[in-house]
Amino acid sequence: MTASVAALHLMANLHDCAAPVLMADAEALRSYCLQRVADANLTIVDDKFHQFNAGNGITGVVLLAESHLAIHTWPERGYVTLDVFVCNLHCDNNHKAEQLFNELISAFSPASQHTYRVNRD
Repeated sequence: MTASVAALHLMANLHDCAAPVLMADAEALRSYCLQRVADANLTIVDDKFHQFNAGNGITGVVLLAESHLAIHTWPERGYVTLDVFVCNLHCDNNHKAEQLFNELISAFSPASQHTYRVNRD
């Protein structure tokens, strides 16, 4: 069954996050993201996580067969941006994307958040 939209793009700006290890340890963030992607039954093609000096922010990307997960952290600001994008060409992946997105948001325990949902036709 194909979803009614071609793709789903979920984005979040997370403020005053309470997850210092995930925000400042690239290997911890990488491991966490890869496990959540697997838990959501999405297909990992490759990944790359880059830390800007020890204890500083991280940029991470997980390339998915279904599209991608991108995450950026600023531990000095308690700020995280999150981007989950899935295509729905052969099946409806929306629920998988939503599961991944919600689990990642929960892990950072933000005091406030702004989320965006874009259906791509």
